[in-house]
Amino acid sequence: MSDSYVNRFFGGSPSSVIFRLVLLSILIGVILEVLGLDPWNIIDSLRRLVLRIWDMGFDAIRWLWRYFLLGAAVVLPIWLILRLVGLAKSR
Repeated sequence: MSDSYVNRFFGGSPSSVIFRLVLLSILIGVILEVLGLDPWNIIDSLRRLVLRIWDMGFDAIRWLWRYFLLGAAVVLPIWLILRLVGLAKSR
């Protein structure tokens, strides 16, 4: 009967749950390391991560805006010509 309480608490057999938690912890640790987070100085690491994402975000907006303008310089005149031709045909 005590086994059912332990299984219910862990959500399965304790050994399999612990094994999955260890694997998940290693995977998340690798991801956090790639992001540049340091477990010994997590607050400073998170601050640096937010600053990097902030900087990348504005670079991405500048990049996106440039391509938008480039595409709009081609798409909008073509769209306007097609609309005007369509209006002329309907009359």
